[in-house]
Amino acid sequence: MVEGLSHLTFVVRDLDKMEELLVQLLGARKIYDSGDKTFSLSKERFFDIAGLWVAIMQGDPLAERSYNHVAFKISEDDYEDLLQRIKALGLDLREGRPRVEGEARSIYFYDYDNHMFELHTGTLAQRLARYSQ
Repeated sequence: MVEGLSHLTFVVRDLDKMEELLVQLLGARKIYDSGDKTFSLSKERFFDIAGLWVAIMQGDPLAERSYNHVAFKISEDDYEDLLQRIKALGLDLREGRPRVEGEARSIYFYDYDNHMFELHTGTLAQRLARYSQ
């Protein structure tokens, strides 16, 4: 039986650049760096983001962008600060999808390797409550 989410892995061209994004924007804490060793497919680093194990591995970036994404929960109070951090890192913002009032807010952006991220102020319970109105 599935017990929960184990980890997320992103293949990235530049480990240092992705580390900067994870640490400065998402508050990640680096917990491992393989250095020049290769235990998996390539050099890798592990991070903790709010209790979630996030791995990055060196490799070729995604060939194209899509709406596939990972969303991190943020507080409404942090929305504007995080938006400014995204801009300061030179990341590409994507316009959010149309929303119904009361559904919460999201910031969508792409990293340097075409992975899409979302920073979302709401919860599943809030969304379902709004949709049931």
